[in-house]
Amino acid sequence: MNHRQDIERIKKNYELLRIFYYNEKGKHDQLMEQKRELEASLQRALENIELLEKVKLLLQKASEYAREQSRKQIESLVTNCLQYIFDSSIEFKIEISEVRGRPEAEFYVVSNVNQEVIKTKPQEARGGGVVDIISLAIRIAMLQSSSLDIKGPIILDEPAKHVSDEYIIHVGEFLKQVSRMFDRQVIMVTHNRHLSEIADNCHKIAMNEGISTVSLAAIDS
Repeated sequence: MNHRQDIERIKKNYELLRIFYYNEKGKHDQLMEQKRELEASLQRALENIELLEKVKLLLQKASEYAREQSRKQIESLVTNCLQYIFDSSIEFKIEISEVRGRPEAEFYVVSNVNQEVIKTKPQEARGGGVVDIISLAIRIAMLQSSSLDIKGPIILDEPAKHVSDEYIIHVGEFLKQVSRMFDRQVIMVTHNRHLSEIADNCHKIAMNEGISTVSLAAIDS
């Protein structure tokens, strides 16, 4: 009788253990499946991170290339402008450096005087005239090298205020060349007689008793 009860008790415990085992096995299998899914997700994430790093590097290189191309274009145009107006011994240079992860540009004027190379900031080179011309040339260079298709005229307000009469005629000829080269009309406000004389059309604005009047001015041929 006792043996029969022991056997029944063993069978009951076995059944309980069997149920417990399969419950725990089901949990284990579920956890293993979740582990495989997480490992697959982690692998995809690592692959995506690697891909993003490659894309980031590619974009950085592309940005550096575009920046270098723009630098060369602006340097060339500004240098040509300075040499056209002043003399062939002067060049415009842009130096780009990384500061706190961001590119910063410094502008310099490089002159060759008696076989000696002199590098200065634009505001320290030959007075304000050089600054005026650099500013003018950079505006034109930025306009022409922009990825945007910007139409319309170039509008200037006293573009060579500090340039001496020795060089002002060259400024006028340079603006004529810019107009022809880039097929853009140049509209300029100026008090300088030499610059007004190079225009195809010249209008004079005067104020009489508080009223502004515009009249077509004669251009000396």
